[in-house]
Amino acid sequence: MSTKPRPVARKAPARVWQRMLSGRRLDLLDPSPVDVEVDDIAHGLARVARWNGQTLGDHAFSVAQHSLVVEQVCARLEPGIRPAERLMALHHDAAEYVIGDMISPFKAVLGDGYKDIENRLTEAIHIRFGLPARMPMSLKRLIKRADHICAWYEATQLAGFGKTEADRFFGSPPRTITLDLKPEAPTVAQKNFVARHEALLGEMEGRR
Repeated sequence: MSTKPRPVARKAPARVWQRMLSGRRLDLLDPSPVDVEVDDIAHGLARVARWNGQTLGDHAFSVAQHSLVVEQVCARLEPGIRPAERLMALHHDAAEYVIGDMISPFKAVLGDGYKDIENRLTEAIHIRFGLPARMPMSLKRLIKRADHICAWYEATQLAGFGKTEADRFFGSPPRTITLDLKPEAPTVAQKNFVARHEALLGEMEGRR
């Protein structure tokens, strides 16, 4: 008595897109600028915690708050910075609305694969808002400096670092820039991020 061979079970393809609250489906491997919405970015970043949430306060210090501070610090370091450059500074960590905020040691473990996905997302975000896909190296350096200044204050005011330890990891901030950081509720950080984005976009487009 012969039996029919059983059909080979086919593995379902892995899902590589994320559904956003806007209804967009963002492909992680091939992100399209069409599927990028500022409301999704702000919603996500306002709920992504810096320092893996190991900070003082009733709320986490979110990536949305961090991004707002970094953009302001960039303008204080370079008063002549253009609105488009400030918008890129605001969105310097925007890819984290999809991939989260990985601490630097874990990024090092993941290697180039993580960086490649992050870069593709960042380029899609830039194109969506009329920015160059890749930012100039001079702007990258400015944002990195502002990022380190913000990280120093986050470390010493919120994350339990001593000043000497923070100096070792982030460098000592200039005396001309002081920050007083207080974690905000996600809804507040989200609203502030969108408002700043819209203001800068308006300046870019000559609406303000």
